[in-house]
This record gives sequence, C-alpha cells and structure tokens, in this order.
Amino acid sequence: MEQRISLITLGVPDMEQAAAFYEALGWQRAESPDGVIAFDLISQTLGLYPLASLAEDMGLSVEELGTGAMTLSHNTRSAEEVTTLMAKAEAAGATLLRPAGEVFWGGTIGYFRAPDSHIWEIAHNPFSTLSDGGAFRWNGYGTETEG
Repeated sequence: MEQRISLITLGVPDMEQAAAFYEALGWQRAESPDGVIAFDLISQTLGLYPLASLAEDMGLSVEELGTGAMTLSHNTRSAEEVTTLMAKAEAAGATLLRPAGEVFWGGTIGYFRAPDSHIWEIAHNPFSTLSDGGAFRWNGYGTETEG
C-alpha cells in the first residue's frame, strides 16, 4: 500500500450546510456526481456525503458511526488492487466491513476497520486516474505526469 490518503469522506447530516461552511473558508467545489460534494485539496480531496448513505455503504447503523463519522480512502490504479489491498489489510488484523466489489457509479470499493478502529475505504475510480507519482485529484490526472 502506497503511503497516502486520497479522499477524506465526512458523513454529514446536512450536505448543503456543510458545503456552505467550506465555501465560506474560500474552498471551491469540484464537479462531482449527485450524492457527493467534493473539494479538491493539495494532493487529496475532501468529500461530503450524507451520513445515512455513508453508514449504509459500510453496512453499519448511523449510531455505530458515532460523532465525526468519516472514512480514510486510499485510491488504487486498478480494480484488482482493491481486492489485493483488502486481503492484505485483513491479514494484518483489519476487520472487513464490505468486501471489494463494484458500485453503482462504475468503480470498485471495499471497507475495513483497522485495529485502531479507524475505517478505511480502498477504492478504484476509473474516472479519477492517479498521477504517475500516485497523487489523487477528484477528476483525475489523465495523461499529465504531475504529482
């Protein structure tokens, strides 16, 4: 697993209210599909996602997520790498919450709970290609070599 966090997803009860806060800080929204509000950061993206939907994605109740629910996401170069990293995490002591699999928007994801209880998403997003250096940007790097 490369040493990086690609996408920080915050489960929020009111998407527009949360987005207004970040916009008030001077952040600009990135173009994104319905259901996600994204803000590109330097080498990462912050994503806002409905709290109930985030819980459902993980197979947990909203109550189990608790205050400050979020996932730390690591994006991969291929869908196959999601499966490989999920197995590696489980072998290292993680608890699988959702095995690697395809999702409605065309990518592949899996979730695990690390031994320290933080929840990670391993994802391949074919629409957000990584730079040659492994940097993530919400709408991808394409053929650029920056990052």
